[in-house]
Amino acid sequence: MGKFDAGKLARSVCKTFQPYVAGKPIETLKRELGLKHIIKIASNENPLGPSKKAVKAMKDMADKVYFYPDFNSTELKMALAKHYKLKINNIIVGCGSDELIEIIARAYFNPEDEVVISKYSFTRYQMAVKLMNAKSVVVPMKEGFVHDLKAMAKACNKNTKAVFITNPNNPTGTYNTKKEFEEFLKDLPLNKYGVKPLVISDEAYCEFASYKKDFPDTLKYLAKNPNLIILRTFSKIYAMAGARVGYGLVSETVSDYIERIRPPFNVNKFAQAGAIASLNDKSQVKRSVAHVRKEFKFIFAALNKMGIKYIDSVGNFFLMSVAPFKGKQVFQDMLKEGVIIRAMDEYELYDYVRVTIGTRKENELFLKKIKKVLKK
Repeated sequence: MGKFDAGKLARSVCKTFQPYVAGKPIETLKRELGLKHIIKIASNENPLGPSKKAVKAMKDMADKVYFYPDFNSTELKMALAKHYKLKINNIIVGCGSDELIEIIARAYFNPEDEVVISKYSFTRYQMAVKLMNAKSVVVPMKEGFVHDLKAMAKACNKNTKAVFITNPNNPTGTYNTKKEFEEFLKDLPLNKYGVKPLVISDEAYCEFASYKKDFPDTLKYLAKNPNLIILRTFSKIYAMAGARVGYGLVSETVSDYIERIRPPFNVNKFAQAGAIASLNDKSQVKRSVAHVRKEFKFIFAALNKMGIKYIDSVGNFFLMSVAPFKGKQVFQDMLKEGVIIRAMDEYELYDYVRVTIGTRKENELFLKKIKKVLKK
């Protein structure tokens, strides 16, 4: 009997599939670099932390951990339906938006399908498309790192099954306006199935952009656009990234097919309880948005003085040019200084880094260290 090789049994697409690379945990980096103190402003986490109500709700669930969670996340769906004035069948939930993106791909994408994606948008979209052996059609951005929705609509044809739009976009922090989104929905052509393609609007950072008067409230379009899938999350504004709770606002017909293949028990008991409690804390969103806007003013004023170029952002992060240096080298140099930021090589933005808004002390340390590193 020859040596077993699992690769001989794996689907061919898996042989060239590159896994998503997340940042290393702080404790791991402390050990590797021999540093006592490290700050992480790399993964767009909310430095203010979750609602105290959410923490209490999760702690109160501890003695019930021997029970399976509600396989359908019914109470969470009911809370979200009430929050958005929808029916429970308009809500889908997942172990983070990442899982929902993959479930949507499994439910809808065939090898002969095309999926339109903007350049410099979240890498998980192309990964989901490739996993199903479908074809990604990547459309260049407009000047200023903004999705070109007109060009994306024109890129759609009879084989187009879906379009991904990240609004606000990660990693650029830019956004598309209400007018642009409405025109895009109208411009979408019918495909060979006789319907408009799915429009997957990934809005993980939408609450941070809510202060913009021309930011689209996509929920208003759902009733007349049953092909619309609005993805949101508790990871960012609600500071529950470690709990992994994402959700979608969808038509009942889309929900039906998602629920057919969704893994049971995909959202754990603690996550469900914490998410419900977060929705009931009205101060969480307000204080998080206020903090980010205040810190942006502080950071951008300092970067302007240093002559460092950056992309204005409506998220809780921003993209910064480090040219003539390379982002990967600046990332490594900042690591040695005890500051974790994110290089953008996976997006082919080799001269950029992405920085998350931290606490004031973290932001002050970042500014001090980036000035030191870029002077080398």
